[in-house]
Formats: sequence, structure tokens, C-alpha cells
Amino acid sequence: MSTNDLRSRLTDQQLKVLFSEMHKSRVGKNPKGFSHVQQWDVRRFLIRVFGFGGYDTELVSIECVREIERPSGKDDYGNQRYRYTVVYRVHQRLTVKDIAGRPIATFDGVATGDAQNQPSLGDAHDGAVKEADSQSLKRAAVNLGDAFGLSLYNGGKPDPVVIWSAAHPHLTIRGPVAGTDEVKPEDPPVEAEPDATPNNPEPDPTPPPAAPVQQAPAAPAAVPDPPQEPRPGAMPPAGAKERETALAEMWAAARTVDFEAGLPDQFVTAFGHPIDQGTAAEFRQARDLMAGSAAA
Repeated sequence: MSTNDLRSRLTDQQLKVLFSEMHKSRVGKNPKGFSHVQQWDVRRFLIRVFGFGGYDTELVSIECVREIERPSGKDDYGNQRYRYTVVYRVHQRLTVKDIAGRPIATFDGVATGDAQNQPSLGDAHDGAVKEADSQSLKRAAVNLGDAFGLSLYNGGKPDPVVIWSAAHPHLTIRGPVAGTDEVKPEDPPVEAEPDATPNNPEPDPTPPPAAPVQQAPAAPAAVPDPPQEPRPGAMPPAGAKERETALAEMWAAARTVDFEAGLPDQFVTAFGHPIDQGTAAEFRQARDLMAGSAAA
């Protein structure tokens, strides 16, 4: 659609919202530390400006860019476990309509999204698609100006950058411009986009290699997942009961000396593998060491 269509078929009230300054409460930080708005907030303002049914979104394309499967140790019965990283690219099209329901402008947004190191393949695909869908909608909607996050590209600040438009001289956020003696509002200083870096490639979805095990870690490691329950009616393999008993005794000894947080890393240091790959003999040895420490 032409710019004339957009200019003539938006009401003054709609334009006032589009010219409005983004309230600071709408701005958050994403995991990378960049200012952003939430997808649901973008949809809220699309409804506020164009009404219920006043806009359409179309997923032009959805592409699974990469799917990575990595071994993640074994359960108590020797079954291999895996972790999954998935990346999707989404091309989304946003169409806004006038109050009569006629399309007046269309904007496209393309984005990638990932879900890293997930224990479920389904959850990894679901999370990556949601992230790409959210980002692509926001990138399309930013063409509608400050109310949809355009100002955040100017150094991550919510201060308005559009301020006025020659196509709508009778409406600005700081008073009239054309046909009066008032001076046109000054533009704010232009800053670099928060994520604009030279030759910046897409992030590598492959998780980084594990850091070397430290004798004295700066922060306690997470406690490993509990053993998976056997299928109903399945008989545990030989030695499973003995191993489970030794495992429980080791954790009980760790609680006695207040060493539960440090036990996972120390176990790797002592035996060369995670607790979920340990044997009954190793659990008993670790238990005896902690019991000796308590006695001392």
C-alpha cells in the first residue's frame, strides 16, 4: 500500500498513540542485556491502535536451521541420555488495517530463535520456534515507530526518536510544527544500535565446551537430576539395589557435613565422571571420606 493510503486512513487518535513516547515500564532487558519489549506488549499495542481484528500476522516461512543432539551421561540402568539444541528462522508478515477493516500497510520481520541444552527434543523445538516467532513479529512492528520499540535501537533508550512527521504536521508529541512560528523539535543524539557490531555473525548454537574442573569452584554446581524411575513391571538390573543404597548413604553423609553443594564437583575430581555414572563402590568410598571428615 502507498504512504498516502496510510496517511489518509489513520484517525487522529491512532496517530496520537503512534507518536506517543514509550513508557519506561514497558522496557526490559533480554538475556544478552539489550533493551526490548515483550511480544505480548507489542500485540497489546497493536490492538490498542488498530482494534480487535485490526491487524493480521502471517508466518511466511518457518525453517529449522539446526538440530544438535549431544550425549548427557547415562541413567542408573545404563540407558543413554541426551540434551538437545535447536535453532529456527521465521519470516513473519504484519498487516495493519483501517477502522473499516481494509489493509493499509504491510511490514515484514525475519528473526532466528534458539533453545539450548534441553532434555526434551519437543521442548527444544517448541522453545526455538516461540523465540523466532516473537522476535520476527517485533521486528515487523517496529516499523510503526516509538510506541512499538523503534527508539530502543537508539542506544537502548525509550526516549522518542520520531517526534514529528511531515505527513502529519498537525500532530506531534511536542506541539504543532507546520503553519506556526514554533521551531521544529530537535532530534535526539544518534547512538549505535545495541546489537550492531561489524561483521557480526549469527550466534553459534553449539554449546561451548565444558570448562576444566576446578579443585575449588567459585560457585557450587547444580545437583544432578535424580535417577529415572523404572518402567512399571520392569525388573532392576543386578546390583541396582546395592547401588541405590550406597548412593543414598553418600548423600546422607554429605548432608551431615554440609557438603551437598560441593559434592558433585568433588566427585568428578576424585573419580573422573559425574555422580550419575558412579558405582556402588565409589559411592561408599566417598561416604567413608566424608564420614572420616566429620569424625575429625
